[in-house]
Amino acid sequence: MLVSMSINGQTHSHDVEPRMLLVHYIREMAELHGTHWGCDTSNCGICVVLMDGDPIKSCTTLAAMAEGHEITTVEGLEKNGVLDPIQQGFHEMHALQCGFCTPGMMVTGRALIDQHPNPTQMTDYEIREAISGGLCRCTGYVNIVKAIRWAAAYEAAAATGGN
Repeated sequence: MLVSMSINGQTHSHDVEPRMLLVHYIREMAELHGTHWGCDTSNCGICVVLMDGDPIKSCTTLAAMAEGHEITTVEGLEKNGVLDPIQQGFHEMHALQCGFCTPGMMVTGRALIDQHPNPTQMTDYEIREAISGGLCRCTGYVNIVKAIRWAAAYEAAAATGGN
């Protein structure tokens, strides 16, 4: 079947088997390898991408289900050579070690900031709840929470001219 979607602002159309998972479509058809593939059971959350701004697990979403939608992967966060604040926050707060869960955590963090009415006022509990679908075996989540908080504060400062 022919499947067409926008991934990181570019249209991708490919003939695929109806059972192809979105994670495989992204990696094999769109040749974007930032989205990692881990469990195929929706347990680890490393495959999270945004579909129309909402985080989804691409290992349990069929490519056909993304037909006509806007998909954002970790590669799509960076714009014109400038890291997204969530990516910069992960760097600044040392929020990664092995990097396996990092793309899913970044994408989930981006969605949380975008969807929260006042991101600088998020509690640690709200951040931890938002990222609870992703497993990280290296960091203990402390620096991931700090990175999301850093990104929210950075964006708030940028919006007010740094004041």
